Amino acid sequence: MGSKQQLTERIGNLLRESKLSVTDTRTKILELFMKSNGALEHSDFEKLTGSSFDRVTVYRTLQTFLDKGIIHKIPTTDTSVRYALCKSECTEHDHHDHHVHFKCEECGNTVCLEETNVPAIHLPKGYAAHNVEVVVSGVCKSCK
Repeated sequence: MGSKQQLTERIGNLLRESKLSVTDTRTKILELFMKSNGALEHSDFEKLTGSSFDRVTVYRTLQTFLDKGIIHKIPTTDTSVRYALCKSECTEHDHHDHHVHFKCEECGNTVCLEETNVPAIHLPKGYAAHNVEVVVSGVCKSCK
């Protein structure tokens, strides 16, 4: 990943490119995403930092990052929501995260499988898909 200074510069550049102010909360949340080996959920920010983030501020920051194409949501089978960083081709109005997500049944980690595209879905006449989300569950390479 590089030095702490390089990470801070990368985060600052990402925020400025997205026309967002560089704030401590935004910087800390993006740093957690960039250091993470998988997707994060709302409660992870408090766990990973050991400090109490204001829940409303975290929620608003995540929503802003979603709206700007910085992160994307990952579907889950329960009521939790997981988030992961988007790749550089995502924009404010157009996400390009057409890949499969994998959830490990052993460690619980969820990762983006960038190299695995979502299979084509052929719907009956009269149906129009707006979004296709694929989550595969099993055992990851670290737990195998």
